[in-house]
Amino acid sequence: MTSTPANAGCSSPTAKGGRQRIVPVSSRFFAALGDYLNDERPRISTTDRVFLVLKGPHRGGPLSAAGLDEILAGARKRAGLTRLTCHQLRHTCFTGLREAGMALEAIQAQAGHASIEFTRIYLHLANDWLAGEYLRAAASIDSQSNPTDVGVIE
Repeated sequence: MTSTPANAGCSSPTAKGGRQRIVPVSSRFFAALGDYLNDERPRISTTDRVFLVLKGPHRGGPLSAAGLDEILAGARKRAGLTRLTCHQLRHTCFTGLREAGMALEAIQAQAGHASIEFTRIYLHLANDWLAGEYLRAAASIDSQSNPTDVGVIE
């Protein structure tokens, strides 16, 4: 998967504490956005907002935070989950990036965290990923200390 860094539009150019957030966006995002704009976004809208209400009496109006919460509640119910928030999806995204090999410092910068320790707390790494990281590191250490790989002087 290739990605192209781009500054994504948002309602506020800064994060908590006045730090700017930069959001790298993959080409897959732009393809999905194009599909949404061409196939799903109501054409009756008079707003310049990208994401709109797709059903009901407010169809074509801008999607609000409450509307997004309603969509998420429906998805949570269909998935049989007792709890799911937009903020938890943020945690999930950053955890997935870390498990895919993204450096912790890069995740910290993308998240807009002032402290790397906060970023560490934010991640919820899977046990199999942690085990794999341990085994990779242990194999590296073992290969460095293997007497057959090192010349012995007598």
